[in-house]
Amino acid sequence: MIADEELAQWVESVRLAPAPETMPPLHELRAPRERPRGPEVDIVEDALVGSRPRIRIRRYRHERPDRPTVVYAHGGGFVFGDLESHDRACRRLAVLGDVDVVAVDYRLAPEHPAPAAIDDVVAVVEELASDRPGRRLGLAGDSAGGLLAYLAAHRLVATGAPPAGLLLLNPNADLTLSRESTRTKAHGWGLSTEALRWFIEQWVPAGHASPEQYSPLARSAAGMPPTIVVTCEHDPLHDEGAELAQLVDAAGTPVRHHDLAGMVHGFITLDTVSPAARRAGDRVFAEFGRLLRS
Repeated sequence: MIADEELAQWVESVRLAPAPETMPPLHELRAPRERPRGPEVDIVEDALVGSRPRIRIRRYRHERPDRPTVVYAHGGGFVFGDLESHDRACRRLAVLGDVDVVAVDYRLAPEHPAPAAIDDVVAVVEELASDRPGRRLGLAGDSAGGLLAYLAAHRLVATGAPPAGLLLLNPNADLTLSRESTRTKAHGWGLSTEALRWFIEQWVPAGHASPEQYSPLARSAAGMPPTIVVTCEHDPLHDEGAELAQLVDAAGTPVRHHDLAGMVHGFITLDTVSPAARRAGDRVFAEFGRLLRS
C-alpha cells in the first residue's frame, strides 16, 4: 500500500529512472534545485553565529515575541543539503507549529567528517540560549539531520542544559545499517541502503571512528527531553527509527511515535507531491509546537 495515488506515481517514477552505477559526484548532489516557496513568515533573515567556525543560519521569526525556538538540522546524508533545500520545510514548521525556527547550515562531509556537524548544531543552540536565557529551545531534524538533532540533544543533556523537546523525522539511528528494514526496503522507495552506506562512509570514514560511536541506538537515552519520532513504512530507516522511539520510552522519557503507513522516507519535503505527505507533515509540525508550549 502507498499513501495516495500521487505518491504512488512518484514511487513509480523513481523505479523507472535508470539506476546509477556509482554515486553522483558531490557537485551534482549539492547543485541547487528549483523548489516551490513555502508559506510566508513575518521575518526571514540569514546570519552568522559562532567564532571558530562561523556558522550560517537562517532565522524564521514571528513579529509577536516569546514563542519557542526550534533549531533545525536538515537531511541530506551528511554530504548535501543547505538553507535552501529545507527552506520550505522550515517555513511550514514556523507557521504550523507557531514557533520561531533557526535552520543550521552545518559543515558537510567528506570535507568535515563527524563530529563537525554535531559541533555546529550544539554551538547554535548554546549561542541562542546565552542570547536569551530562559528561552524554550527545541531541536528538530530529518534523516541525517534527525541523527544530528538527537546527538546534539544528548550532548546538551550531559552539560545540564537539555532542550525542551525533540522532533525526529525518519531519523538515521544505526550507522551500522543492521536493522531488517535496510534489507526489506533497500531499493525502489527513493532512498537506497546502498546510498545510505556511502553517505555514512563519507561522514565516518574508515579509520576515523566506528559507526557505533555516532549511532543514537548505541547511546543511553537517560535524561533526553520529550520526543516525537516519525517513521515511514517504506523506508530503509524504518526499523532503527522505531527502535529509537522504544529506547527513549524505556528510559522514562515521554515519547510519541507516529508510524506512517504507506509513506516513504523524506515525506517532509514531498508535500508538493503528495497530499498525504503534506497532511502528515502539517500534523507533526503542529504537534511539536504544542509540545514546546506545554
